[in-house]
Amino acid sequence: MNEALGSFSTEHNSDPLSKHHTPSGFSDRVAFRLTRLLRFFADLFFAKRYGHRAVVLETVAAVPGMVGGMVGHMRSLRRMEDNREWIHTLLEEAENERMHLMTFVQIAQPSFFERVLILLAQGIFFTSFLFLYIVSGRTAHRLVGYFEEEAVYSYGEYLAEVDSGRLENVAAPQIAIDYWKLPADATLRDVIIVVRLDEAGHRDVNHRFADSFDH
Repeated sequence: MNEALGSFSTEHNSDPLSKHHTPSGFSDRVAFRLTRLLRFFADLFFAKRYGHRAVVLETVAAVPGMVGGMVGHMRSLRRMEDNREWIHTLLEEAENERMHLMTFVQIAQPSFFERVLILLAQGIFFTSFLFLYIVSGRTAHRLVGYFEEEAVYSYGEYLAEVDSGRLENVAAPQIAIDYWKLPADATLRDVIIVVRLDEAGHRDVNHRFADSFDH
């Protein structure tokens, strides 16, 4: 899932995970600008509260894979054509993002207000993304690709805060140790590293899926 894409460029040579898909055409520019707008509001609201940012954003991140898998499943039934790669890949992505959420819920312990925000964000995003996916699957996948680029960047900042000592490197939750098969003494730093790798994989896959609409 971490295959390189020809339309990617590496923004920071010192960081092999930091890659950016250069927008090409109207659809890409819409997806990119929307991503940057949402990034602005996330930065404004969460600042450096990375654990709480992860909780809210991961509940949204778990939506696209489920929507894409569901739409692909129904399309496969309707057309009576196999679409195994897309369906299984997207459903696996949704499950992986769900496990990110379950992990950071235990780390950040979201407040009642944040839990309400999660419900609102999930409801609004699910409806909006489903509509977008039906109208333009290419734009939907490109949007997720850009979302994941931002996720890689955000988790990189999170990791830097832990490495600097500004955030405590607490013990990893047991759910994370079991899911990623981490050592028993794994820490938050270990969790951030594996989650960031996951996000980089999702980024590559969604940009690849978006590119496939051009062929």
